[in-house]
Amino acid sequence: MEKTSSTELLRVIKFTLFSISAGVIEFASFALMYNALHIVYWISYLVALILSIIWNFTLNRRYTFRSAANVPIAMLKVFGFYCVFTPVTTFGGNYLEVTLGMNGNLVTLINMALNLITEYLFFKYVVFRNNIDTNYLAKK
Repeated sequence: MEKTSSTELLRVIKFTLFSISAGVIEFASFALMYNALHIVYWISYLVALILSIIWNFTLNRRYTFRSAANVPIAMLKVFGFYCVFTPVTTFGGNYLEVTLGMNGNLVTLINMALNLITEYLFFKYVVFRNNIDTNYLAKK
């Protein structure tokens, strides 16, 4: 395996592991609000998603993409992604849970899987596109 392929494989593994940790935060906070506090699906999902976005962005910017990109600009790009992703998954998830009667926990897991795939591609090809491996960790 050439260096570029192994570097990219390591990047995918890191992203996946950090995303799993963000997923744990998302699912735990969702479960607390939805199951224990009986807060409606869309509010529980939205709050949990925001918590996981902040966690995931911070870790992946620093360690996965090792980017020195301007944080406000990078966050603005992520905000743009979630301006599309969040309404689609919030309303879509609410439809699946309320109208079709799917379990809210299952709907959230489906949304999390969609988020993992689309967010990685967006981070790599849009947010950090020209700033991968530019921070001090990458230069060590």
